[in-house]
Amino acid sequence: MAELFAYTDGACSGNPGPGGWGVLLRAKEGDRVVKERELQGGEAETTNNRMELLAAINALETLSRASQVTVVTDSAYVKNGVTGWIHGWKRNGWKTSAKKPVKNAELWQRLDSAQARHDVTWEWVKGHAGHPENERADELARAGMAPFKPSARAE
Repeated sequence: MAELFAYTDGACSGNPGPGGWGVLLRAKEGDRVVKERELQGGEAETTNNRMELLAAINALETLSRASQVTVVTDSAYVKNGVTGWIHGWKRNGWKTSAKKPVKNAELWQRLDSAQARHDVTWEWVKGHAGHPENERADELARAGMAPFKPSARAE
């Protein structure tokens, strides 16, 4: 049976500013890639954290059936949030330990819902460190951002 991996990344030009997200979905049997799909998108005015979250959300939401999937992200914010912080936020009515509203709560809720349909393992990798799949996810995120950059809109 094939193993499923989702390599995710977000990018932002300015924070906030135009941003993009990218996903490389890959099914592997041993070392052999048997299926691959790429996703990307972006927004005109956003933050890097929102784009990192949207990459993970879109990776999980695009899977048509419940799957065992490893999500590989270079965002400690996403990995730590979804594997740790989210449990307290849910208990506290989407408030932080300081009783402040959780930033990007609607995206965290969407990620929580998307994750619940699957058996997800979360892995963190160092960004911009030559990890080929992470580099590809970064290229997709930058391509997703491109239409929203000022130079693209002026043409």
